[in-house]
Parts: sequence; C-alpha cells; structure tokens
Amino acid sequence: MLPNRNRKLRVIPLGGIREIGKNLTVFETDSDMIIVDCGVAFPDLDMPGVDAVIPDMTYLTENKQKIRGLFLTHGHEDHIGAIPYLFKEINVPIYGTKFTLGLVEKKLEEEGMSTSGIEMIEMHYGEMVIKGDFCVEFIRTNHSIVDSAALAIITPCGIILHTGDFKVDYTPIEGQPIDLMRMAELGEKGVLLLMSDSTNAEHRGFTMSERTVGRTFEEIFARTKGRIIVATFSSNVSRVQQIINTAVKFGRKCVICGRSMVNVIDVAIEKGYITDTDVLIDLEEIDNYPPEELVIITTGSQGEPLSALTRMAVATHRQIDIVPGDTVIISASPIPGNEKPIARMIDELCKRGATVIHKSLAEVHVSGHACEEELKLIQTIVKPKFFCPVHGEYRHLMRHKNIAVELGIPEENCFILENGRVLEFEGESVRCDEMVQAGNVLIDGLGVGDVGSIVLRDRKHLAEDGLIAVVMTVDSRTGALMAGPDVISRGFVYMRESEDIIEHIKETARDALSRGDIYGGKRDWAYKKTVIRDAIHDYVYEQTKRNPMVLPVIMDIALGENQNNQADLEE
Repeated sequence: MLPNRNRKLRVIPLGGIREIGKNLTVFETDSDMIIVDCGVAFPDLDMPGVDAVIPDMTYLTENKQKIRGLFLTHGHEDHIGAIPYLFKEINVPIYGTKFTLGLVEKKLEEEGMSTSGIEMIEMHYGEMVIKGDFCVEFIRTNHSIVDSAALAIITPCGIILHTGDFKVDYTPIEGQPIDLMRMAELGEKGVLLLMSDSTNAEHRGFTMSERTVGRTFEEIFARTKGRIIVATFSSNVSRVQQIINTAVKFGRKCVICGRSMVNVIDVAIEKGYITDTDVLIDLEEIDNYPPEELVIITTGSQGEPLSALTRMAVATHRQIDIVPGDTVIISASPIPGNEKPIARMIDELCKRGATVIHKSLAEVHVSGHACEEELKLIQTIVKPKFFCPVHGEYRHLMRHKNIAVELGIPEENCFILENGRVLEFEGESVRCDEMVQAGNVLIDGLGVGDVGSIVLRDRKHLAEDGLIAVVMTVDSRTGALMAGPDVISRGFVYMRESEDIIEHIKETARDALSRGDIYGGKRDWAYKKTVIRDAIHDYVYEQTKRNPMVLPVIMDIALGENQNNQADLEE
C-alpha cells in the first residue's frame, strides 16, 4: 500500500495518554476506523467506592458503523479490561494472539456475556489482516505477559508502528526475543509515526531479563526449609512457569491460590503455556504434604485488601494460615499508590513469624517495560518521521520525547497528546488542534457512568467530615413542630459522648424552623431546609471547626386530612 497524499489519517487516543491504564487508541480515515486496545485503569485515591475506570467511548458509539475491528497488543487488564463495556454497545471482530484472546474470552464469560456472537480471530506473528483502509501486522515483542505484540499499521498515509507494552529480552522464558529485524525492515521502508511505550523512560540502562528472577528463586529455594509462598501478578505466566520449574527442581508441589491467578493459569494451561502441570495440586490437598514440600503461588503482591496474601497476613484466609518458618516472596514492584498497603501487609506477615523477601532485598522481580537504552534502540532502527510517546504519565512522555529529540527527531515532529486530542495527517501536513469527547467513565458495582463529580464530592465530604441528619415532623398548615427534631450522627461525633452538642443542634433546628418560610403565599419547604442547614452548619463549625454534611428532613402532615407527604430533599 503506497502512501496517498490526498488521503487523511486521524490518530485519536481516548485513553492511556498522560496516565497509566485504560489504553484505547483510534485510527481513522474518511471511511474506516480501527481500535487498538480497550483497557481499564485503577481508581485514584480521590475516587472512593469506585471499582474501575474505563475510557469514555462516546466517539466510538457515534461512529460504530465505521469500525472494522479491535486489535489487541496483549492481555493485561489495562489493555483488555474495558472490552465487555465496549461490546455492550458495538460488536466488531477482535484480533489478537492466542493467549490474549483466551483471556478476553474468560473476561466476557465472567461478565455473563455470550462469546458465540463475537468473532475472535487468532493472529500469529508476521501475519497481516486487511480491514478497509488499514493493513495490520502483528510483530513479536517481549513483556511481562506471554504473546505480546507490536502492531505495524499500514495506512493510506504511511506506516504506523505501535509498540504496545514491551521490553527487549534476549533470553525470554517463553517464545523468542523481540523481532527487532522486522522493525528494522519497516524502518528501511519508512515509518510515518512511531507510538512507543514510555513507562520506564526515566530509568537508565536496560531492563533485566526475566531469567534473572529464576536464578534468584533457585537461591532462595535452596536455602529454605519451610513452606514457600510467592506472590506475583496473575498475568505473569512466565514468572509462574519459573516458580513451577524451581519447585520441580527442589521436589516441591505447587498450589495456585487467588481467583484471578486461578483464572489466568487455567487459560495458560489450556493454551499450552504452562508445563510440568503434574506438580500442581488443589488447595484442599495442602494438609497432605509437609511444609517443606509446598510452594503456594498467590495473588496479593499489591496489598489489595481482599487478595489471598493479604487475607493470609491478617488471618482471615479460610485455608492458609501464616506460621513461623514460612518464607514469603513478593515478586512484584509496587504500583504507585500501593506502597502503604504493601508495607502494612509485610508488617503483618512478619508479626506472624514469616520471612518476607521483596525487591529491596533480592532480585525477585524485573520490569516488563523498556528502559532508556531499549527505547533508544527502537528509535534508531525504526527511524520514524514523527513520534508520539504513549503509555505513561506526563513526565514519562516528556522524558521519552526528549530521548527522541536527542536521537535526531525534530522537536516539532514529536507530539505529546492528551486523551481526545486528534493527530491528523494529510499530505505533507500534520496538525493536532481538534478535540473529540474523551474522559473517564466510572464503574461502581453494576453502575456504569452513574457516578460523577457531584457524587464523588459528596462521598469525599462524608468520608472526611461525616453526616448530621435532622428529622422533624411539622403541621403543613401552621408550620408548627409536631415531633422532633431527632438528630442522627454518622462519622461526626459519638452521640452518647456529645449530648450537649446534640441538644444545641436540636435547639438550633427548632429556632431555624420558625424563621421566614412563606413564599408566594405558601410554605416554602425548600427554603426552610436551607435555613435549617445553614444554621446548623454555622453552629457546628463554630463549636468544632468541622464541616459535616447537614441533611434536614422535614415530614409535613396536614392534620385532619388524608395526607402524609415527605418534602423532597434537595441539596
């Protein structure tokens, strides 16, 4: 496909730029559109109660007639986790490698969605598929999950290389090293745009090979007499395989623990990515073996409150108790923001007599992302005309851009985009001055998008300052107080120890109730509640310097009439 100078190409990230997670990028011409990845993000600390965050997919639903396919670089949650939400609105073919599609199928089943009507096309490295104006090739890469791929997207305007998440590992546990030769061939043909992983752009040197961890495991297993518990990311099948390999060498049985770990390993075994499965035993069988013959492979490396390892640490796990003599290996790096939960979990493990080994003490983890020298290598062999760093927060993107400029790419040809910003190519010109709708959609339980900024504001207010509810019953004709006020405090003060404050709140409510409440010849209950709220708030702040949410509830009853109405509560 030769470049057509009269055609337009639009590159639109809807997620994954200036953030870690919810990766989703759109490639669009006048008649066709493809999507690369569709992931979730972990909620921030200022999103209380939120389970996950997905990209705003309004632009996709508005243009669903143009979408020709969804192409997946690998099977991590931040690249496939939002697929069930996308497919509730649209249904397009999904293209990915064998293991990636296996994880997608498992995820859709967990969401109660039938996969029978979804076309999933397994792609092999080197294969191409033509979808409308696009021809997409899957290129082998290395990452912390098997079957990862870069995508060479041949468009009417030129070749785009999207690396996905990657590292350069010359000695991977599964498969072969990254296909640098194919990337170099594309570079010789001429690459219009390189979109490259920026996660470790601030780290100098090279990322260590996954085999480094295997050697450390052997050293730990050789000197450990008791039970060994290894916590790692459930998706890191190569890491799990190394644990199994080491267990076989030292005559131990392996137990898989944790729902997500069990699900991923089931897929890995089914697809043939886990060997020596005869050493795997069920969790119910652990009492049949002495501690020195057991290895437990578990979730919980990030200190998640409901994860298997955290429940072991606080003695709430149904089947596994931490005992003196246990050795716990945390084979992962803390995701930013998880440092405190991990530290608390390690403390609890140590209190129970376990020996805890983590990255600060031994080489029990290596990253799955490329460091500075690997990023330079990709830039050098691909030689792109334009460059767009992806998958990283702003500082990562800026550092990656600076690396590209150091290697000779003109600064005006490097674009740090934002979610929703359109990078448009037309002939020799390029511009990025248009925006489409993008942002966060919050998932809370079964609710999708029904939690917004106002709800989050109220949740944070309640969490930080608590709640005072004041309930009163009044005569709707005279406005006279008939019952109450009754005060309910949640997260503000302990009522039995604050009787004086509670009594003063009641007096303040009674006084505020009697103030101006007539509007248009009728009693204005909304105004009444506002007066009561403000009066109680002023009193409470004066006495305590706190700002709890004040919730007045007025029950108005017309005596002698068959009427019982509750005034609507308005903030």
